[in-house]
Amino acid sequence: MASENYNDGVLPAETIAALIDTGGIEGADLRRLQPASLDLTLGSQAWRVRASFLPSRARTVTARLEDGLAMQAMDLSNGAVFERGCVYLVELNERLNLPETVKGAANPKSSTGRIDVFVRLVTDYGAAFDEIPAGYSGPLYAEISPRTFSILARSGSSLNQLRLKAGACRLDDAALEILNATSALVEGPANISGGLGLSVALHGSHSSLIGWRARRHSALIDVDKVGLLDPCEYFEPIAPPATGFIILDPDEFYILASKESLAVPPEYAAEMTPISPGLGEFRVHYAGFFDPGFGWSADGVNGSRGVLEVRSHDAPFVLEDGQLVARLVFEKMSARPKKLYGDDLHSNYQGQGLKLSKHFK
Repeated sequence: MASENYNDGVLPAETIAALIDTGGIEGADLRRLQPASLDLTLGSQAWRVRASFLPSRARTVTARLEDGLAMQAMDLSNGAVFERGCVYLVELNERLNLPETVKGAANPKSSTGRIDVFVRLVTDYGAAFDEIPAGYSGPLYAEISPRTFSILARSGSSLNQLRLKAGACRLDDAALEILNATSALVEGPANISGGLGLSVALHGSHSSLIGWRARRHSALIDVDKVGLLDPCEYFEPIAPPATGFIILDPDEFYILASKESLAVPPEYAAEMTPISPGLGEFRVHYAGFFDPGFGWSADGVNGSRGVLEVRSHDAPFVLEDGQLVARLVFEKMSARPKKLYGDDLHSNYQGQGLKLSKHFK
């Protein structure tokens, strides 16, 4: 696609819609637009594969599948079960013909991460997951790996989302300090070093919950059905620990919340970055995108806590109340979206505290 001029920053919904109209994004549904991203949808063709893989810069996804990595072809037209512990590849309905100045990034949707389904975007000639080089033209694929719960999905289901960017847009710590001084990003002091630090909340009244631990061998989750499931059939509630800490068991999945209430101003977007090994042997990064307006209000009454999808690595790990567990990086928008997160967009997590995915009552 020919080069066009775009202001530096994350592209808002209106610019993404223009790309859809001009063929820069094929097969996309305008109803899937978010303030700074596009929800991607599963196509009908899928494969169970032997292992996670990247095509490498020299090969297409199809070529890699023909190497013998595909175990079974699947038709998602009428739905199919994705079993926990297995790896699948699905061709998405959307195809890109990006301008030479526009690149992309992908993340699982919040609802996907909160049911412990690991989803990564794969492109032809891709050498990294979830990264789309500037000017990319070709198909998109989702690698899907349910970790705790088996899921039912179908053609048209949406498990991950696409964010498009032009030029340099990430704020360094100095710019983030200035932004926080003019529009508070958290209640109270901000921990800014390599992004905005988030700590975990493990303290509360005796009647409150501080988290959920996933139960294994639970029933199937239909990713397209909302508000039907009993949380206690899938998760074990965690009460505030008297000791002030909990021990994360290896290979177990937890839903926790940040101590801080967050606000993402309208001219910015944020992303939770993969945890630094220096912060601990655990992962708090499945669904990382925060749209403009998350937790923000024009009257200055801000507050949506960050929900943390936590999985320990190889050893048990002590997690204490107030411990630093994640960082948010902020990026400027190329333009302010006309509608912000929560503005009549049926946003599921505006004003959230400790909240499970939208599939639960």
